[in-house]
Amino acid sequence: MHYPIPASPQEIVALQKKTVNEEVVATAIAGVVQIARSKGQSLEELTAEVLADDRVLDQKSRLRLSRIVVQAWKTLP
Repeated sequence: MHYPIPASPQEIVALQKKTVNEEVVATAIAGVVQIARSKGQSLEELTAEVLADDRVLDQKSRLRLSRIVVQAWKTLP
């Protein structure tokens, strides 16, 4: 399946209804990058959000996710 890149936070939340797999996760990350760009957010601001302490991911997972976000930012048009 090919999922369109989400254009809004609501579309990202809607992905929760899908079975989690690599494609859904990649789609969500691409959506986050596109939304951040459309809001004028910098890569540094976005990675700071990803790295911010939360109760969902541990520090090691947040660091790994931030690296993936950086790669997506540099790769996506």
